[in-house]
Amino acid sequence: MPTPPDVVITRHPTGNVTAEGGDELATTLLKRAGFVIETTPRSFWYRLPWDMGEARENQMASHAARMLTAVGYRVDLGPDLHVGPLTTPSDPQGKHIHGHQVLRLTDELNGAEAYDTAADLAEHVLDPHDGVLVRLSEFFEAAAEQAKASDTDAGWDLSYAFAEAAATLTALGEDLHDATDQLRALTRPTKPSWQARVANYYATAPATQRAGASAITPEAPAATPPPASRPNRTR
Repeated sequence: MPTPPDVVITRHPTGNVTAEGGDELATTLLKRAGFVIETTPRSFWYRLPWDMGEARENQMASHAARMLTAVGYRVDLGPDLHVGPLTTPSDPQGKHIHGHQVLRLTDELNGAEAYDTAADLAEHVLDPHDGVLVRLSEFFEAAAEQAKASDTDAGWDLSYAFAEAAATLTALGEDLHDATDQLRALTRPTKPSWQARVANYYATAPATQRAGASAITPEAPAATPPPASRPNRTR
């Protein structure tokens, strides 16, 4: 008897791509791959954000399956979802995988329907210990050391540029140290009911005449034409 999969990723007839199963680690990997949680009183599952287009959904679902498989999970990926690595028009072979991961975060942020979700995504970039910004700062510090090791004027100039980039990223992270908390505290404006919109319309619209009523304006006296001049007659 075949062993059942740990995680099932499939596209439903409605077009939604969902993932079910797995434990806490699998859940973390699914979130990193772009899935968001859906809950009901009795169950929960994960889905990809809506309106991303099938091509992008297939890429993200396949990426999630590869991540899960790499750490030992048995994954049942729908055959209609399987594609190669994530690509872009400027990187058709999918070589720049780290940039694609940030792009995926951007896609998830665009599809976030709650500020809590948006804040969780922002933490991947702004976390002071393991976020993208701090890791990029460390990357440029290492690049500065590599350039400096050439012991040439060009290498020293380049090392200064890399060091400045690292300092800029560090300062940016410090400026945004509480941005995720601020993002999580935001609330979306509630849309007024149609009754409130109608009432507001009549409260702010310029005064108009009631239907059926005609404006009464004083009649101006008829203009009297000037007397016509009589032609001169001669006998």
